[in-house]
Amino acid sequence: MTENIREIAMDTMLTLAKQKDYSNELIRSVLDKYDYLPDRDKAFLKRLTEGTLERRLELDYYLNRAATVPVGKMQPLIRELLRISLYQMLYMDAVPDRAICSEACKIAAKRGFAGLKGFVNGVLRSLARQKDSLPLPDREKEPMRYLSVKYSMPDWIVDVWAGEYGTEITETLLEGLLRVHPVSLRFRTDLPGRERDALLDEICRQGFPAHPSGLLPYVYTLEKTCAVNRLPGFEEGLFTVQDVTSALAVEAAGIRGEDFVVDVCAAPGGKSLLAAEKAAEVLARDRSEEKAERIRQSAERMKAGNIQIQVYDGTATDQELLGKADVLLLDVPCSGLGVMGKKRDIKYRVSRETMRGVEALQKEIVDACWRYVKPGGILVYSTCTINARENEEMVKYISQELPFDPDPLDGVLPGEVIAFRERFEALRAEKGKPSWVGLDEAQRRACVQLLPGYTEGDGFFIARFRRRQR
Repeated sequence: MTENIREIAMDTMLTLAKQKDYSNELIRSVLDKYDYLPDRDKAFLKRLTEGTLERRLELDYYLNRAATVPVGKMQPLIRELLRISLYQMLYMDAVPDRAICSEACKIAAKRGFAGLKGFVNGVLRSLARQKDSLPLPDREKEPMRYLSVKYSMPDWIVDVWAGEYGTEITETLLEGLLRVHPVSLRFRTDLPGRERDALLDEICRQGFPAHPSGLLPYVYTLEKTCAVNRLPGFEEGLFTVQDVTSALAVEAAGIRGEDFVVDVCAAPGGKSLLAAEKAAEVLARDRSEEKAERIRQSAERMKAGNIQIQVYDGTATDQELLGKADVLLLDVPCSGLGVMGKKRDIKYRVSRETMRGVEALQKEIVDACWRYVKPGGILVYSTCTINARENEEMVKYISQELPFDPDPLDGVLPGEVIAFRERFEALRAEKGKPSWVGLDEAQRRACVQLLPGYTEGDGFFIARFRRRQR
């Protein structure tokens, strides 16, 4: 491993600190830029950048204890250099600690901070000496602070989840978010099983074994990270990247072959593509040409000729669509707390204030679009977050304020999902945190909250409604 890879990682972290790009998008672009590097180096770079970002709160906690200068007042380059070096020291054991310290000092000098070599060396060597016994906050005296540091999650998010689920369930959820989140391949539903198995064998021969989802037969997860667009079958449109929870949101609609489906907030297009394999026609919309183009490219590759793609703001009502949709998919913008395992910087961007703004936007989109559903038609509301105000509260709003009845998920989602919901309700009751506060039995049966640590895939919320005939 050359120090150049560490410099690339450090520069990536510096860019993230300055720009508003999401980490997954920036890291993907960096890997594309350095695609000529050996696979081993690219894997190292990816793990180092993603891991450092994911563990930033924990790393800063230790650095603040060891350094004479608080992390927030350090030179940005030195701060990021210490973070990536400490992450490597604690979580990547391929390189000896002394070599990590030495390389960090060399990078500091090379980048114009020779005068801080001693500071960098002193902080890292101090932490290296005690790395097997670095102290966390006292669990008994500061339980929320302990969970915040141990799982590198902002304390206010820990407080929200602990209040809703209790401490024990929250810790399992936090553990789940820190686990490796493999890439999910969603194969075409019309691809014969024999052809899919042959394709999976070929993908495995290329060094990327795939494992079947326990929830949907056409979703598989890769054992190793790779450039998906290089896998056999990708260019031919035989599969796309889609988490099983996202696919479940489409399954929840119970789409029939003659249905007209409207997907209001469609980008990047996974739900629209899956819906197109089940329905007669799909209208996929999003608010910018950039997002529409992403959907368009995927639709062309997947040979989805029954998708119409348009640029349209979901907060505006299209009078021409009123009463025309058999199915309306509303996967609305959200705080994203359920996908922090993949988009690791979300937890540093979101706040109570931004969440309130998102909640208002969700209601605005629902109010603008619900009339698209014809009487007797289906509305599926979904988010990739874990927050009752964005999820269960919206179930109450849609079923109490709009002409929709909650429609049970039993029979449209896999039995394993329904069984999880029942088990988790019982667990919450056992822990003294009864679930579905404020929801009646019909509302409860119409929705499910999927949780990392308890279920496969991302944290995701799905609710199904049927428009009343009158």
